[in-house]
Amino acid sequence: MAVKIRLARGGSKKRPFYRIVAADSRMPRDGRFIEKLGTYNPLLAKDSEDRVKMDIERIQYWLSQGAQVTDRVSRFLEAAEIIEKKERSNLKKGTPGKKAQDRAEEKAAKAAAAAEAAAEPAAD
Repeated sequence: MAVKIRLARGGSKKRPFYRIVAADSRMPRDGRFIEKLGTYNPLLAKDSEDRVKMDIERIQYWLSQGAQVTDRVSRFLEAAEIIEKKERSNLKKGTPGKKAQDRAEEKAAKAAAAAEAAAEPAAD
């Protein structure tokens, strides 16, 4: 059985609340789980102690049993210094899209033409 430590969504529409659970990877996201390991409330302030609550001993137990951790839960565990930080890189994140690049090229071409036109009368 492949066990994952992941989030299970609760709460009403537009008011999310998540349980951190150990679940069989074949079960649905909000379906059956093996054990509740904590909670995550994204509506609270980031510096609030109640935003993320975890049962660290049980999480360490499940990790020792070979449970895999999802990306979001691994970020919580990294912040709590339970697991070491992973190297993440999204090299395309900061680059603008194709249309934005085309607009920037057009703007640069217009600016160069305007600068060239302004320089010609000054040379006469």
